[in-house]
Amino acid sequence: MEPVETLPTTIVENSLLNGRVRLRQPARGYRAGMDAALLAAAVPAEAGQSVIEAGCGAGAVLMQIAARRPGVTLTGVERDPAMAALATENAALNGAAVFAVIRHGDVAAGFRALGVAPADWAISNPPFFDDATALRAPAEGKRGAWMADDGLKAWTDFLLKAVKEGGRIVVVHRADRLADLLALLGEKAGSFAVRPIHPFADEPAKRVLVHAIKTGRAPLRLLPPLILHDREGGKHTPQAEAILRGEASLGW
Repeated sequence: MEPVETLPTTIVENSLLNGRVRLRQPARGYRAGMDAALLAAAVPAEAGQSVIEAGCGAGAVLMQIAARRPGVTLTGVERDPAMAALATENAALNGAAVFAVIRHGDVAAGFRALGVAPADWAISNPPFFDDATALRAPAEGKRGAWMADDGLKAWTDFLLKAVKEGGRIVVVHRADRLADLLALLGEKAGSFAVRPIHPFADEPAKRVLVHAIKTGRAPLRLLPPLILHDREGGKHTPQAEAILRGEASLGW
């Protein structure tokens, strides 16, 4: 697939993890938010381990992992050249350029096309939709982040190839695609752990965090949910707020 053409846009700088991360990203279009924070919090990589992210955008997840997990080697893969350039800029901005490498590449081309070794962790927040007729077309600046042109299988295939035997895969995605994720990742991975993410305690989950081990065989575990908001006037629950500030993680 040809690289995505990015429309000219204004770039702004925001702070994440209570100021520990500086992130330059487009003022409009797809912007890093809760999903990026959840994914970064759900990767307890240890010093000396490697993490590869499929579809890294401007590097929000990678920079949060860098702040949370010193000594981890990071690789981001991004098909939009403008976003890949921003991710490289953000790595330098956060003092992570030595151990964070951004590669311009397309998930649809497969992992082997990158010419890099498999990592200890392969992670992603894949585009949420792969049927353009299923929803109103997103704004052009968000299309690359919302639409999986080659389907969810291209992303799961990439992750399965990108991780070592016994390595770990972490994905944040729509809750209604959980069955698809388990089936696709289950071709070569197992030992699943699933954490539902609920907007409110009395509403169904809209997101799931899925953890899998390549060649794992342990039974699936359904973990306690994370509730993002309460109805008492606070913007986030204390646990969600602690994750956004970098004061808490989501273990497996």
